[in-house]
Amino acid sequence: MIAAKGYAGFDAKSPLKHYDFERREVGDHDVLIDVLYCGICHSDIHTVRDEWGGAQYPLVPGHEIVGKVAKVGAKVKKFKVGDKAGVGCMVNSCGECEPCKSDLEQFCNKGSTFTYNSLEDGKVTQGGYSNKIVVTEKFVLKIPDNLELANVAPLLCAGITTYSPLKHWKIGKGDKVGVIGLGGLGHMAVKLAKSFGAHVIVFTTSPKKVEDAKRLGADEVVISKNQNEMQKQLKSIDFIIDTVSAPHDLKSYMELLKRDKTLCMVGVSPEPHEIASGAFIWGRKSLSGSLIGGLAETQEMLDYCGKHGITCDIEKITMDKVNESYERVLKSDVKYRFVIDMQASAL
Repeated sequence: MIAAKGYAGFDAKSPLKHYDFERREVGDHDVLIDVLYCGICHSDIHTVRDEWGGAQYPLVPGHEIVGKVAKVGAKVKKFKVGDKAGVGCMVNSCGECEPCKSDLEQFCNKGSTFTYNSLEDGKVTQGGYSNKIVVTEKFVLKIPDNLELANVAPLLCAGITTYSPLKHWKIGKGDKVGVIGLGGLGHMAVKLAKSFGAHVIVFTTSPKKVEDAKRLGADEVVISKNQNEMQKQLKSIDFIIDTVSAPHDLKSYMELLKRDKTLCMVGVSPEPHEIASGAFIWGRKSLSGSLIGGLAETQEMLDYCGKHGITCDIEKITMDKVNESYERVLKSDVKYRFVIDMQASAL
């Protein structure tokens, strides 16, 4: 076994703290990665605090992982020692069901093996708030050389979570796209939708975010609490991506869609939303959702970001600031993703 060090949650209420644990030995198809940076996702907080249920402790979070290859198995073909490499939200799937064969491993019929708090070979997976990780080659991603490594880390969740629905609904030049929320996901939705040629409208409750939304590429910013501003957008939008991970009024946004258009949810609220059927019936509109992306699409996203110079806006921290950063995330006090610098952290 390989000795590893990290930070873990030990129950739903206590702060994360140091944890010594073991990674499996490198098998024929495995890649050992020295973790250099790991992003902090709101999902990490939900999971560690057991807000979605099913937390298995001790729990090392983190699924926005970038680093350098330290060792490869005998049958590994795509990577060599010293290569930059990334690991996102999944580390395995059955590989045999229709979704897996369609490069949609995130929808594996038998259940994807997620990077943390999942079962693999009878053991709970542990994530990237650690100095090392061992992953089967298929689930390791190549990182474009021209991108700053720390700023790439959140692309492995925030990037693919917003890229995938924009691609699926074929967003392009001339489309009018609404982005609800300007956080870790929302700021990437703005950058990507704008790069696809869309006219981007950010919806936020905070007037303080207007200037930043425009800096990130938004063509318009609507304060969602202002009914006059909302009314001006009625039946005018081709696609809305909803990044908010708390209950909010969906009906008011459904009213902004053109006929036959879609609002796609990517933010996961621990509490249910309320919405009446009339919101869909009048205008034959759709409410949908999207979950990250498969391995092929995630690599496509990374290559696209490399070609267009797109990365996340981040704030680097050391591991001892993780608990403080969680509280700041909940207060939306970060622009726009915390990234743990493993090299600067004392583990």
